[in-house]
Amino acid sequence: MITEPKIEYRPEQDYAAIRVQVPIPFGSLVPPLNREVTAWLANTGTKPSGASIIRFLTTDMSKKLDIEVGWLVAVAMPGDERVITGVIPAGRYAVLTYTGSYRGKGIYKATVALLDWAERNHVAFKKTVIDGVEWWDSRNEYYLTDPNEEPDPKKWQTELAFLVAD
Repeated sequence: MITEPKIEYRPEQDYAAIRVQVPIPFGSLVPPLNREVTAWLANTGTKPSGASIIRFLTTDMSKKLDIEVGWLVAVAMPGDERVITGVIPAGRYAVLTYTGSYRGKGIYKATVALLDWAERNHVAFKKTVIDGVEWWDSRNEYYLTDPNEEPDPKKWQTELAFLVAD
């Protein structure tokens, strides 16, 4: 199930993540990266304060994607050579929620639905082109359901939130 897209204002959010370049499909790479960030946070005495995230920096499906995989955190903290920390910017976001498995084409279909909705409604996203590569200012997937707590993948929820251009 995919909810109707909407525009909403979001405050900035701190996060900790590992930045990687990945080929498609990359789903099998995400759990180990999340575990690594979780362990890193535990070593700093911090716990995730919200959903696990994937931030898509580039989205050229014919090449490797530049992504950040990690967790929302309650306070800003310094990163290190492996785990980066940063801030998801405040602003207006186009948002929808997908309910279903993290595997398969469901999240892809939700992304297409959000992009198509934006095009039909003349909503532009905040991104730039550098050397022919499209870089998103903030294109995020929030994994709202922990599969360890909810075993039924039909109930898993993923929120897509893409920063809208001013």
